[in-house]
Formats: sequence, structure tokens, C-alpha cells
Amino acid sequence: MREYEVVVIFQSDLDENTINGLVERITGWINDSGGSVTQTDHWGKRRLAYTIRKQTEGYYILIHARMLPTFTAELERNLRFTEPVLRYLVTVVR
Repeated sequence: MREYEVVVIFQSDLDENTINGLVERITGWINDSGGSVTQTDHWGKRRLAYTIRKQTEGYYILIHARMLPTFTAELERNLRFTEPVLRYLVTVVR
């Protein structure tokens, strides 16, 4: 198990309940794979550096997780096909 940081940017026009549901779905994927989520930080709405899909703002979420290195490809695939996700980044902490 390695420690990862997962940063996800959602569309800014989503309400709080929808964002919480999406975060629960992502943490569920991690937990179902045998990993664990240690911390979730809601950074809130921030201005994007450049326009993505005609959006100038995004809602940022940072997730600290421990998971198997083989699961990162599946997590990225799931995030890629989740419609409200504008961008994501999965990085190894250690």
C-alpha cells in the first residue's frame, strides 16, 4: 500500500449534495479496492488557470488515500468517465 493524493476538480455549478455524493463515490471506489481514505479536504470554488469545457471556475477536492499501485489506473479510468469531473491528478506522496 502506498500513500496517494488525489485532486479532483468538479464543475462549479454543482450543489453541495451532488459534490458530497461524488466524493462518496470516489472514496467508495478506493475502499472497495482494499484501500483506505485517510483525509478529505474541500478547497471550495476557485478560478481555473484556463477555460475547461467553457468553465472558468471549479470546485476542488483533495483526497489523501492509501491504495495499491495497481488500482491507480482503474481509479483514473473511473474519474475520466465521470461527467462532472473537469480534471483530476493522482500523485504518490512517498
